Amino acid sequence: MRVITGTARGRKLKEPENYDVRPTTDRVKESMFNIIQFDIEGRRVLDLFAGTGQLGIEALSRGAAHAVFTDDSPVSVKTVRENVKTTGFEKVSSVIQCDAIAYIGRGEKFDIIFLDPPYDTKLLDIALEKIFEFDILKENGIIVCESRAEKVLPAAKEPYYMRKEYKYGKIKVTLYSR
Repeated sequence: MRVITGTARGRKLKEPENYDVRPTTDRVKESMFNIIQFDIEGRRVLDLFAGTGQLGIEALSRGAAHAVFTDDSPVSVKTVRENVKTTGFEKVSSVIQCDAIAYIGRGEKFDIIFLDPPYDTKLLDIALEKIFEFDILKENGIIVCESRAEKVLPAAKEPYYMRKEYKYGKIKVTLYSR
């Protein structure tokens, strides 16, 4: 697992050993960032269910102004902190160990939100519902969701809308906007 492009291009990111984290593949990550490439520069990013932190780190590498990483796992938080340090993004990031759903309730606003929770849970649906409820996405912001290709995601609630779905084999990337 590596940073694909930007200021930290080519840097290898650490993955926890013997731990149940499913990092986004480089192919899907590259496609995901090609879709939002013109929406990253200077933006505030939330990597909710951060795992290794690779999505938020990729955004920082491509010019995002700040990233907040949340995960409830101490192992994941330690890994994200190491990866943030390795890429030199300590000053433009916050790594918080907490329940991701509870974090949404803080009401902080973001330009880009990455949602890539464990696949076989209801966490993606719950997170989306809470984001719609607490309205934490800035106007013209983007929510990027990764899920199994067959997963049906919840309908957006005004002022949110589903922009598009992209399928990459067994993986689906879904974009919502406000």
